[in-house]
Amino acid sequence: MPEYGPEVPSGSLVGMDELIWDAVRNARGWLDSANGTGQTELTCRILKVTEEAGEAAGAWIGLLGQNPRKGVTHTRDDVAAELADVALTALVAIESLGLDARQALDGCAAKVQARATPPPA
Repeated sequence: MPEYGPEVPSGSLVGMDELIWDAVRNARGWLDSANGTGQTELTCRILKVTEEAGEAAGAWIGLLGQNPRKGVTHTRDDVAAELADVALTALVAIESLGLDARQALDGCAAKVQARATPPPA
C-alpha cells in the first residue's frame, strides 16, 4: 500500500479535504518563512510544478520499462504519488500568488464539469 500521508477515517472526505488545505497553507507558510516571498521565490515555486511533473513523467517511463538499461522501476502507485506531488505543489504555488487555491480549484472543477456533462436530451 503506498504511503500518501496520515490515515483519514474511511468515508471522511471532510477530514481529507481539511488535511489537504491545511497542508497547502502550512507548506506556503514554511516556504515563506524559509525563503521569503519575492518574485524570484514565486518563480521558483511555479517552476517547481514543472519539476514535479517531470518526476511523474519519469515514474511513468519507469512503469513502462522504456529504458532498457533500467527496465521496470516504478508502479502505478509510484506514478499516483508523483501526480499527487504535482497537484499539491500547484496548489501551494496558487496560494503563493496570494490567491485562494481552493477557490481556483473549485472554478477549474466547475469548468471541467460543465464540459464533461452531456447536454439535456
